[in-house]
Amino acid sequence: MKCLVTGASGFVGSAVVNALLDDGHQVRVLVRSSSPRENVASLPIEIYEGDLKDKASLSKALLGCESLFHVAADYRLWTPDPNELYENNVTGTRNLMEAALEQKLARIVYTSSVATLKPSDQGIAVSEDSIGTADSMVGHYKRSKFLAEAEVDRLVREAGLNAVIVNPSTPIGPRDVKPTPTGRIIFDAMRGRIPAYVDTGLNIVHVDDVAKGHLLAFEKGQIGRRYILGGDDMTLREILYAVARFAGRRPPVVRLPRRMLYPIAVIAQEWARLTNGPEPQTTIDGLRMAAKKMFFDSSRAKSELGYVARPGVNAIEEAVHWFQARA
Repeated sequence: MKCLVTGASGFVGSAVVNALLDDGHQVRVLVRSSSPRENVASLPIEIYEGDLKDKASLSKALLGCESLFHVAADYRLWTPDPNELYENNVTGTRNLMEAALEQKLARIVYTSSVATLKPSDQGIAVSEDSIGTADSMVGHYKRSKFLAEAEVDRLVREAGLNAVIVNPSTPIGPRDVKPTPTGRIIFDAMRGRIPAYVDTGLNIVHVDDVAKGHLLAFEKGQIGRRYILGGDDMTLREILYAVARFAGRRPPVVRLPRRMLYPIAVIAQEWARLTNGPEPQTTIDGLRMAAKKMFFDSSRAKSELGYVARPGVNAIEEAVHWFQARA
């Protein structure tokens, strides 16, 4: 089957491409002209240039394809212009799904995020049934992903879009070229740039297990149904201790209250805005998100799809070794 993959030059997208090739599919990828090609340059794929905001380029890329994996997303917890997140994540998703409807694609897997779910106030793992609202989303990234998923769900119900939704938790591992905000935590921690931590937690999963989960959703998922693709719930302290162990460093031992970091986040964001610099390590939205542990339950994917994930510490180890090899 010929599949179109968006976001293929990125972290999760490149893992999905490799999984599809391993499974014997023909793969076409949609990349922007400015996208780095390191993750796809040597792969036996068709490369189409286009943009999610350019409907004509989407129709052209979909022509002749039978299925679609929409993995592309603007994953930034801070940007000087939040409208970009909504244009890329919401409008771009709507454009692509409408183009897929016109092409009458047989199967679509849409990559959402656990960011669209409502985490527990008690720090326990939640399932796909923990539904939030747009107003309850912390920050523009989460809100844009929530609205994008809502668009897919609406088109499934109203227009017969043949889409399955997957919600990866916090993928880490090799090929995080950019890196993602989570990859930056691993990278900075292994270089000793995170001297303290706050009381929060994430669900850590290997990116290649997330990619395999995409294929399982493609093969077995119910149209319109959501599937969390997660791994192990880990506190930030546990994550940083694991990074330190694999990087041969001493782990941070100081736990800071979140409120102490807000002035630092304000200054960092303003400096990034004034200098047009990269996303700051500490952001206001990031601290607001850290108020709750992002723990999730993948039982539905395990029981309905046969999804399996390796231990989170193994994913951390491989991520550390990959970053070390590139240093």
